[in-house]
Amino acid sequence: MRTIERARWNADLPEVVCEVSRRWGLTVGEPFQHDGECAWVAPVRDPHGTRLVLKLGWYHTEAAHEADALRLWDGDGTVRLHASATLDGTSALLLERCEPGTTLKQAMAEPDQDIVVAGLLRRLWTNPPAGHPFRPLTQMCDLWADRFEERFARTPDVLDPGLAREGVQLFRLLPRTADEHVLLCTDLHGGNILAARREPWLVIDPKPYLGDPAYDVLQHLLNCAERLKSDPPGMAARMADLLDLDPDRVALWFFARCVVESVGWVELREVAAQLAP
Repeated sequence: MRTIERARWNADLPEVVCEVSRRWGLTVGEPFQHDGECAWVAPVRDPHGTRLVLKLGWYHTEAAHEADALRLWDGDGTVRLHASATLDGTSALLLERCEPGTTLKQAMAEPDQDIVVAGLLRRLWTNPPAGHPFRPLTQMCDLWADRFEERFARTPDVLDPGLAREGVQLFRLLPRTADEHVLLCTDLHGGNILAARREPWLVIDPKPYLGDPAYDVLQHLLNCAERLKSDPPGMAARMADLLDLDPDRVALWFFARCVVESVGWVELREVAAQLAP
């Protein structure tokens, strides 16, 4: 989102909060966070006194169909969706509140997080019914690959040209050669998994696409800073084993993702070199 659009969204936010609160009869508490980038999130109570969460986000491509995915999963490993609406480019979601709400990242060491993440992914990987709105993973990968090529053309010295060429080609090819296509979360990591009462851990903030399940481990791998530095191949192999995925395919995805993010994330250049096929 361009800066001027983000600034306009921030300026309009108080009015949107009031409108949504009136529509759903909500009593709104102090927001949990508001970084001005993606979403405004606050605890609320509905007319019956139920403790929920209101999430308002500016529309951006990756987060499209979040409500559709939550509605399909219906609380099976994720927070439940109680209501949704769209108001002039702002998505409004009324969600189950996770209490105590501690993140998995805060509560567990990285290897222990692996087991929780794998268990949740197995539950999320479903085949949506005919007529579903979810976009293919190829669409997102092509967009990211295009952006990488544009940025790499301006700063070609940030990565070995051979690695760059191999990585971006794989990032386009892998989603097209998958044997299976399931509903993906695409942004599942320890910061998006919260401790709750209904279940020990629930997923928030999915960015759903339809595609290769091997892709869906990548955000967790990238968020495990200790092992990302010390043993990226071993970490990828562990997640593949926990999920019965092809370890070579997971490693190729991991390499390709590190390449396309390496222009803006310096540390991933060395990771990409370690993972290179």
